Amino acid sequence: MVSNTIVPKTIALDPYIIDTLMLDLIGRDRRPSAFLVYLYLWRRAQGGRRRRIEASYQTIADATGISKSAAQAAIQTLARRRLVTIERRAATAIPVYGVAMPWRA
Repeated sequence: MVSNTIVPKTIALDPYIIDTLMLDLIGRDRRPSAFLVYLYLWRRAQGGRRRRIEASYQTIADATGISKSAAQAAIQTLARRRLVTIERRAATAIPVYGVAMPWRA
């Protein structure tokens, strides 16, 4: 399926994402995959303009170049850090993620 959405060639990242979040997730938590997954979800959420993103672990893994188990572990890290919320309509349903930006609050 081809999307008709126009994707800009450049995106503006909130400085906090690079200056603090990257150092926190990669340096302190030693979870570079969590940072990649956060960036992927943030981008899919159009920089926070959309509230929820539906994506399977396999979709996340394929899009970021990490394994499915690494994607699961990254989501767990992000949820524990309250950077994403996870909602499931059923036990086997594709999760729906909310991307949090607590530094904006």
